[in-house]
Amino acid sequence: MSVEPIRILVVDDEPLIRAGLRLILEGAPDISIVGEAGDGEAALRLAAEHRPDVVLMDIRMPVLNGIAATERITGSLRPPRIIVLTSFDTDDFILDALRAGASGFLLKDTAPADLVSAVRDAAQDNLRFSPKILRRIVAAAASAPGPAQLPEDRLKELSNRERAVAEAVARGLTNTEISAELFVSVATVKTHVANAFTKLDVTNRVQLAVAVLESGPPRPGTRLEVRHHLA
Repeated sequence: MSVEPIRILVVDDEPLIRAGLRLILEGAPDISIVGEAGDGEAALRLAAEHRPDVVLMDIRMPVLNGIAATERITGSLRPPRIIVLTSFDTDDFILDALRAGASGFLLKDTAPADLVSAVRDAAQDNLRFSPKILRRIVAAAASAPGPAQLPEDRLKELSNRERAVAEAVARGLTNTEISAELFVSVATVKTHVANAFTKLDVTNRVQLAVAVLESGPPRPGTRLEVRHHLA
């Protein structure tokens, strides 16, 4: 039985960037590019028309920027996973994009093989952070001003096991890895993750990770582990 390809929408205001992404992704037999957009408004139209599985979203674009477009797309029914494309050294919007519903980040100089693997991971809701990006998220969360901070007592709504699972998510662990670390079934991990989503009013694992990081330093005995994306 054939498997349906992963449907991709590429969004970037630079035609050369879009052409490069298309060249890389079209070489993968399980990936199909269903559209390209040069700004956020066009991305909204094409996302509604083509119903992609994954959107590669630039941040800085004319008409409507990538953060605003991400927020509107993720607010739709059965939204795609959105991976933000960033040059990283010049973009200071990581937390804003995560709060808008982005599922992860790719640097624009990502190796082709890693780009393809990241798209496959996104389609399976199984993202990991690169070391650079995780460090940037931790630093940005720690320095976020007042209203952006999540009060520590918000995490107290979680049970001890839910919090342990949430902190493992913030370290970049997959459900299978959390299952092995905490000696519980993968189904139990999924239940705890879902409960944490509800209690913290977040919609994906990256937003859950940011909520944990914004709550303050990890509890004694908990470490934030920088893991290689697609290692």
